[in-house]
Amino acid sequence: MTARLADIAAQAGVSEATVSRVLNGKPGVAAATRESVLTALDLLGYERPARLRQRSAGLVGLITPELENPIFPAFAQVIAQALTRQGYTPVLATQTPGGSTEDELTEMLVERGVAGIIYVSGLHADTTADMRRYEQLRARGVPYVLVNGFSPKVRAPFVSPDDRAAMRLAVTHLASLGHRRVGLALGPARFVPVQRKIEGFLRSLDERLGMRGPEAEACIQHSLYTLEGGQAAASTLLERGCTAVVCASDMMALGAIRAARQRGLAVPGDVSVIGFDDSPLIAFTDPPLTTIRQPVTAMGQAAVRALLEEIGGTPAPHSEFVFLPELVVRGSTAAAPVGAVGGGPG
Repeated sequence: MTARLADIAAQAGVSEATVSRVLNGKPGVAAATRESVLTALDLLGYERPARLRQRSAGLVGLITPELENPIFPAFAQVIAQALTRQGYTPVLATQTPGGSTEDELTEMLVERGVAGIIYVSGLHADTTADMRRYEQLRARGVPYVLVNGFSPKVRAPFVSPDDRAAMRLAVTHLASLGHRRVGLALGPARFVPVQRKIEGFLRSLDERLGMRGPEAEACIQHSLYTLEGGQAAASTLLERGCTAVVCASDMMALGAIRAARQRGLAVPGDVSVIGFDDSPLIAFTDPPLTTIRQPVTAMGQAAVRALLEEIGGTPAPHSEFVFLPELVVRGSTAAAPVGAVGGGPG
């Protein structure tokens, strides 16, 4: 026990006596200090004594489209931590190919009496989807918040990154490096974040590189949000003479790097690549990936605050909370290759 107390005390930055008081439920310990000791207990993998386990204020559902793309576990972790700190128990529900649909997961969570639901990149982001499902959910008295993807048809709080600003950051960076033909690899056109990225990209091509019309549109390639999708899209863009490729996810960017290397091109010597998200571990790729950082922590915490206001009976207005992304420059972007000129669409 002494060894354990010493470990916890060192981790929390308090005395062993303070740790003992917290573990034994004794009074006289500041709330912040108590929280530090409990956090140290969790970080070191010790089980909390039964008397210290928090009673749940209720279940909150979190629905994500998948967990293979590291951005979704990142959102899940931030949202789950924020909910837990407020006394709620998060329930993660993930769609899988051939498995449960968003509607089925929603029904499962509602049947279990959840206090509310947070959707990340759900059907609300798909402009072809029927938005009545969300109004029906509201009619059943279940509050919800929607992350990544806005619909004027749904009366709920939305939380999004500024996709247009993200493209402005990427194109400005590449133009400053001398790139004159920049490509954009992204997902299916029916999704709101995709449409917003295209708007920002085309505007930036016009403002920074003087490209517009068919010439600019030839620099856009749709695919899937996977490594293979990024590889396929980038291959087409490289054939069209692009010396730089902006990707709508980090996974797609890794595929773009693979496409360049398959052509015998060096990244960033011959081709520059920019990702989107700044997923965990992406700084350790080869080369370390320049990317647009999606403000996951701020967005996740805002989603939880908005949901708790809904649960508490003071619903947020039908509005969109938009968060500014950040360009993180690493090793996958460099000056355009000497003598590079923009070719026509192939």
